This record gives sequence, C-alpha cells and structure tokens, in this order.
Amino acid sequence: MRWPHATAPAWIVHAGFLTCALGAGGGFALATPGWRAVIYTLVVAISIALFGLALLAGHLTHRRPWLVAIGGLLLLLVDQLLWPFWIIDGHLGRAEGRPADLLLAAAHGLFLIGAAMAVRHRMSADAGGIVDAAMFGVCAGGALWIWVFQPHLPADATPIGQAQVLTDVLVLCAVVGCLLRMAAAASGAARVTLGYLLLTVVLTGAALTAGALGAPHRGAVSGVLMLLAFLTIAAGAVHPGAPAAVEPASVAERPAGRFRLGWLGVALSVNPAITAAQALSGGEQAASPQLPIATLLVIPLVLIRFRQLSGQREKAERVLAYQASHDELTGLFNRRRMMAEIDRALTGPHPVTVLLCDLDGFKPVNDRHGHAAGDEVLRAVATRLTELAGPGRPVGRLGGDEFVVLCQAGTDAEIADLRDRITTTVSTPIPLATGQVSVGVTIGSARTTPCAPLDRTALIAQADAAMYAGKPSRRPRAA
Repeated sequence: MRWPHATAPAWIVHAGFLTCALGAGGGFALATPGWRAVIYTLVVAISIALFGLALLAGHLTHRRPWLVAIGGLLLLLVDQLLWPFWIIDGHLGRAEGRPADLLLAAAHGLFLIGAAMAVRHRMSADAGGIVDAAMFGVCAGGALWIWVFQPHLPADATPIGQAQVLTDVLVLCAVVGCLLRMAAAASGAARVTLGYLLLTVVLTGAALTAGALGAPHRGAVSGVLMLLAFLTIAAGAVHPGAPAAVEPASVAERPAGRFRLGWLGVALSVNPAITAAQALSGGEQAASPQLPIATLLVIPLVLIRFRQLSGQREKAERVLAYQASHDELTGLFNRRRMMAEIDRALTGPHPVTVLLCDLDGFKPVNDRHGHAAGDEVLRAVATRLTELAGPGRPVGRLGGDEFVVLCQAGTDAEIADLRDRITTTVSTPIPLATGQVSVGVTIGSARTTPCAPLDRTALIAQADAAMYAGKPSRRPRAA
C-alpha cells in the first residue's frame, strides 16, 4: 500500500513536521535574503508535492476541497516566484495594494471556498452551527481590524490595500470559526487533521499581524510563520485522519432558540456599532470606510441563517402536523384524522361505508412473543390493509388492534369483495424474527347513502355492533 494512507502511523507525520519545521524555520532565520527566498520557495513547492502525493495515493477520498486548497497553494507559489522578496522584505500586511497582496487575497479566498466545501460535506447536519461559527469569526475579524490592524497601518497604505488586508482578516477569522466547529464535532485522527488545518490558519493570521504591526525584523518573523503554515497544511493532508476529516459527521441539529435569534441581531449590529463608536470618539481613524466590508460579509451569512431557521420551523410544523394526524406505530391515520375523514365523506353525494376491523388472536401473540413482536404484527397488518384498500380509501388505526377502512362510493359487491380479501390476506402468516405467527380479523361494516343518511356516530356504532356480532365469545360493548 502506497503512503500516505489512513492506516499509516501518525507519528511519521508528526516527526516529519517537527523536523521540517525546525530545519526550514531555523535555516530561514539564519540565511541571507537570497537564500531565504530559495528556502521559502522550496517549502511551498514541497507542500504542493505532498498534496499531490496524497491525492495520487487515493488518500484524500473527498477530493474537491483538497483540490481547491492546492489551487490556493499554486497561487501562493506563483506569488512567490513573481515577487520572491515581497514577504522577506516585510511587505505582508502593510496594505500597500500591490499585485502580490491581491494574489495573496485570492489564494486565501480559495482556501475559504475549500473549507466551505469540506464543511458542507462533513457538517450538513449542523449547517446552522457552521454559519454561526463563520459569523462569529467575521464579527471578531471586524474588531481585530479596528483595534489591532488599523491603528498600525503605514502612512502610504492605500484604500485598496486596506480593503484587501481587511478581507484577509475576515476570511481567516471565518475559516477559524468553521474549523473550530468541525473540530469540536470530530474525534480521533480526524480531530488531529483539523487541528493541523486550524494551526495553518492561525499561523497565517499571525504572519499577517506581525507585518501589520511593523514588528522588528517583521520580514523574518512573517516568513517563518508562513513557512510553518505551509508545513502544517501539508501535514494535515498526509495525516491518517485526513479522509475522515471531511466525511459526513453525525451531529444533532440544534433547535432555534432566543439565543440564536439574538445572536443574529448581534452579528448584524456589532460592526456598525464599532463604526458609530469610532465616529463619536473622533480621531484619525474615526471615518474608516473599510469596516462596512465586514457588514457586507455578515449580511449574506445572516440571510442564510434566517433561511435555515425558517426551514427548521417549517420542518417542525410538518412533523407536528403529521404527528397530530397519524398513528406513531403504524403510520396510518389516527382516530382524530379518521373521524375528520368520515365527516368529510359524509358531506359528499356518494354512499359511505365504514369497515371496522378487529384482530383475532392478537393478545396471545403479545403474551408469547412479547410486545415488540406484537408491534411488528400491527405494522404488518397496517401495510396489508393499506395495499388492499388502494388509493382513495383512507385506512386508520383507532387504537390497540382495531383498524378502520373508509370506502367512499363503491357497490355492495365491491365492498363485499374487499371484506373477503381483507379476511384472507390478514390471516396469512406473518414472518417475525422469532418465527411465523397468524392472526385473524373480524370485520363489521356499516353503510350510509343519501337516501338513508347516518351521522358519524351512528355509522360507527352500526359497524361496531356488526363487528361484535361476529365475535360471540365477547360481550357487547358500548359503541
């Protein structure tokens, strides 16, 4: 079996990462600017090669997110080849608006798309939690921009450069939120892979911050941090947990509550509130035009969240409506729904027939085989009755082992034929896990016509009396 693969030992990846991190980081820190560019380019190329190796070996089963990530790495490699000294000379995070800045932002955009694809595949059952995490990241990114990046921008920072750096910060924070949510729901090797990917984003953000703050030797600091980011994303791709990191996870959908609705309001208002606070406080940064970008990114997320919450509500309403009208065990109409169906049928111009079916020999099945077997028998009988009745004839369970079939129109001969088929089919042995069992059925029928009308109570009472007339061993009961 070729390496990497899901059953390979993880220590190889950890040891390789530490070795490369110490070697490349130490070499970069001690090298001259020319050799730093060479080391940086080699690390980017090695990261891409490891990604390609993992794909060719079939290690990355869900390929699309990883292919998009490779696209981002290729953009960064092109960036490095075209401007080899851009990061080394300390231009990262300085909001200069150069082509290298824009190419870096495009690469980060691809990483965001890849993360979104992985999130959609893995966390489809917790889409709301992921959107909440992304919104939290974007809101945190807005605050980070105001209090960390903007006060330290150089005098020659351009509006395009500022917008690009802000977008980078927001994208990275959103990805951090998504990865944290995924890691919280993951376990085992998948969590380690997600940890590597999370560390990649954190290191990238740290490199951007070091450049923006104008730290001493910021070129060397940003370069080392970016080298480590490339190595961590490559380690995540070849780690044994990489295939499981994007596989669908079983996560319970959390219901919408007041906290979530309140969080949507906070997400929409936090960046405008920061802008208002700046305007009221005055100063050089009071009229920053870039922060509304964060709000523009939050609005689509909020709309997506509203759509999800609306979908949850509609789903809950459908579930409640179904539960209110259907029997939980068999899936047939329940007593309330059948009474409504009978009332509706009685308002029509056609004859109405009610077939009241009571199982014979059902109690011994419960006594001998247990209630689970009894439930299985009831479900089997429900299926048979539904198939025999066909479309247009509602079938319901009144409770216990009593069922009802509502026939609208139909001749006496057709109703008699249906009764015979029900008696024969229900009496057919039912296979259970513990063996075959048989039950019989006694049917009582009542019919009303426009010439001889009956209300629902009288109709059911006649059917009930007819059914009990066929059970001489039982005493009559009130309808």
